[in-house]
Amino acid sequence: MTARPATGTRPDSSPGPAAPGRLFDIDALRGFALWGILMVNITFMASTHRGTGVEDPAFGSALDTAVRITTQAFFEAKFYLLFSFLFGYSFTLQLASADRGGATFVPRFLRRCAGLLVLGLCHAVLLFPGDILSTYAVLGLVLLAVHRIRPRTAVRAAVALTLLTAAGYLLLAWALATTGGGGIDTAAVTEQGRQATEELRGGPASVIGAHVRQLPDVAFMLAFFQAPAAFSAFLLGLAAGRIGVLSDVSRHGPLLRRLQWTGFTLGTAGGLVWAHAGHGYSGTPYQLVAVAVDMVTAPLLAAAYAATVLRLLAGPRGRCAAAALAPAGRMALTNYLGQSFVLALVFTGYGTGLVGRVPPALVALIALALFGLQLAFSRWWLAHHPYGPVEWALRTVTLARRPRWKGGST
Repeated sequence: MTARPATGTRPDSSPGPAAPGRLFDIDALRGFALWGILMVNITFMASTHRGTGVEDPAFGSALDTAVRITTQAFFEAKFYLLFSFLFGYSFTLQLASADRGGATFVPRFLRRCAGLLVLGLCHAVLLFPGDILSTYAVLGLVLLAVHRIRPRTAVRAAVALTLLTAAGYLLLAWALATTGGGGIDTAAVTEQGRQATEELRGGPASVIGAHVRQLPDVAFMLAFFQAPAAFSAFLLGLAAGRIGVLSDVSRHGPLLRRLQWTGFTLGTAGGLVWAHAGHGYSGTPYQLVAVAVDMVTAPLLAAAYAATVLRLLAGPRGRCAAAALAPAGRMALTNYLGQSFVLALVFTGYGTGLVGRVPPALVALIALALFGLQLAFSRWWLAHHPYGPVEWALRTVTLARRPRWKGGST
């Protein structure tokens, strides 16, 4: 493996001068994670049956099923973990930057979390209930409280939290099996999906009302599934940042290869179990077992993805890959919210109201096309501005002053 540019350098074809203290591998990884998150989120915005355990009756072909299983096995519950890992890693870079500049870190970070919370709540109500920003804002405060933890302790805590959460789901599966409970009312769920579809095809007030009604279920899922997994990834990112794992990827070739072998083997197996349980087994003990399996194996698959991208970035074509992905990753917040805005125009009554009318294969193609446009837009924008528009607004809140708006990335 050939060495990647060191901190503060950039690929020859990337827009603008290098950002001091930034690692393009981190930005490129974040851009890659942004694509995976889009591939999952679009399925929930395209159909109200996603996540209910009942297949959309309008799309039941073999191709439709294959696309759903692929998304669930290889994308769902994987890419937000990579994003969360990078949140923890970037937290250490922010700490180091504050130390070098003599800045007071805590007030800045608190303002940043407050800004993320406001953005997340607006995002959840107006565009997409499955928001992650508000969760990051709350978990960021917990990360701040424990940020002095040693790297080895952080790793152990992350593993323990993951295993405890998985064990909790196994206990629930056992309890459900012993009581003879489980299963869902397919007819009732189908009718609820039909009603939600009609609401999302209505006017803005109807769309917002539908989002608000989904929030309690989303909050439950966030609290008992995504939040523990995300915080575990925060801790792993914190540990990796403390020892500078991404500062010189070429030193970690053997580790990256082991992550690929382990992650793609166990992670893929766990992903297939997760996907299988979601087709006809919702509300059963088996599905809860599958959740426990996914809690343990999804981080391995996410790590395998990250290792693959890092090895690609360290290879002879790494410059081209970084030039394509890094701009999108650098303005990931703008792109994340922008994805929801565009898809809301496509699938809800804000625009064309195509929810429930687009087959899964075409949904995946729409996601790929949208991400391609975001890659081009991000590159163009950062050639004229130092930050993405939402990043600029959040930075204004964080610093309590207005940063530079124009002039190309720095």
